Amino acid sequence: MTRLLLTVAEAAEALSISRSKLYQLIASGAVDSIRIDGSRRIPVSALTDYIAHLTRKEIAA
Repeated sequence: MTRLLLTVAEAAEALSISRSKLYQLIASGAVDSIRIDGSRRIPVSALTDYIAHLTRKEIAA
């Protein structure tokens, strides 16, 4: 089964950014996340949405 949620470290690695940068993106609302019993998790769909948003901005520029 494909994983639906990633840890912050896993999501940061998938985006090739630091954990602190990902926390900034989460705090700004650019990347969605959820908390499960105190653990922050990032839906894989939130990463694809973020990448799509960046791509649209690049194309529009």
